[in-house]
Amino acid sequence: MIVITSPTGNIGGQLVQDLLDAGAPVRVIARDPARLAPGVLDRVEVVRGSHRDADVVDEAFDRASAVFWLVPADRQAASVSDAYSGFAQAGIAAMKSVGRVVGISALGRGTAVAGRAGHVTATLAMDDLITATGVPYRALTMPSFMDNTIRQAGAIATQGAFFGPSRPDMPVPMVATRDIAAVAARLLLDESWTGSEEVPVLGPEDITFDQMAEIISDVLGRPVRYQQVPGEAFKATMSKNGNSEPMAQAYLDMALAKNDGLDSAVVRTRENSTPTTFRQWCIEVLTPAVQGY
Repeated sequence: MIVITSPTGNIGGQLVQDLLDAGAPVRVIARDPARLAPGVLDRVEVVRGSHRDADVVDEAFDRASAVFWLVPADRQAASVSDAYSGFAQAGIAAMKSVGRVVGISALGRGTAVAGRAGHVTATLAMDDLITATGVPYRALTMPSFMDNTIRQAGAIATQGAFFGPSRPDMPVPMVATRDIAAVAARLLLDESWTGSEEVPVLGPEDITFDQMAEIISDVLGRPVRYQQVPGEAFKATMSKNGNSEPMAQAYLDMALAKNDGLDSAVVRTRENSTPTTFRQWCIEVLTPAVQGY
């Protein structure tokens, strides 16, 4: 039995489908099972609740061969540490009884900026706690997601622009969430691995935000530009969107660390590169989202 946390999210939802397509038995932890993708509910076991709750994870992890671990966003967390390691306490305690764990993590370990990278710093600290249990663990370490651009589909449609604190000329190995799900599925289905390792998951190319704007313009057939915004303005926007002060600051710290090369330390190989290009993703995913406005 493979247990999936956050099965209604972007990565988790695609992962559930990948595993079902492979014929694997799947159990999900869901606060609202009605939010599962159409056709999924009748094909999975459901444990209702939050994977922050000890009783929920104890039930869900019972006789589990593997667990996919993803901490959901908590905009109102009192600290970024509480949002990750605090949330994960019950789950980490229960992981000692499962066969293997695959988790969502981030690039940056060992870089000069890893200790001041907000969400990334907290994610790596949570990974250390999971590793300390002795459970076989694969931390999928990733850069920013192509899919984050969907959040600005409205701005692209109405203003011909998208915005952020990232340097326009910083090349990053942007990755599509569907490729992350595919890597997670492969590892969850593979019963041969042991020990604890990081598994980098990079997009197929390093691309700057200015290059992203050029590709979006070409795909949509109209001009689209990227506009870098000052850090404090970005933090104010994150606060306006419902994030607590510590969480808004953590987003800013992560963005600044990425500007300083947080995502650039891993050497690209054939094994750690995924297939979906940004252009392909724009055609198949971003274009329908923009056309909806």
